[in-house]
Amino acid sequence: MGDHTDIDRQVKTYVLIFVTLMALTIITVAISRLHLPVAAAVAIALLVATVKGGLVASYFMHLISERKLIYWVLAFTVAFFFAVLLLPLWTHWDPIHN
Repeated sequence: MGDHTDIDRQVKTYVLIFVTLMALTIITVAISRLHLPVAAAVAIALLVATVKGGLVASYFMHLISERKLIYWVLAFTVAFFFAVLLLPLWTHWDPIHN
């Protein structure tokens, strides 16, 4: 078990992450009200969501202190996620079917 100072430091970290997540949520809402082009708004919103997801995974899911195998599995998952996202673009611009 940790002593009182370790617990206080962890609580401060969690509060800081929570406040950061709330600020990023407000930023996401503000972006939606800026009347940006759809592609730019989606790109910025996805960037903010990625940062928020990284904070949640790192601190609340305790991945920040995990071993390298966890990071390899996470990177593999992210790579397949982007492959699934890009698959419709690849089939849409396929010169054989156009």
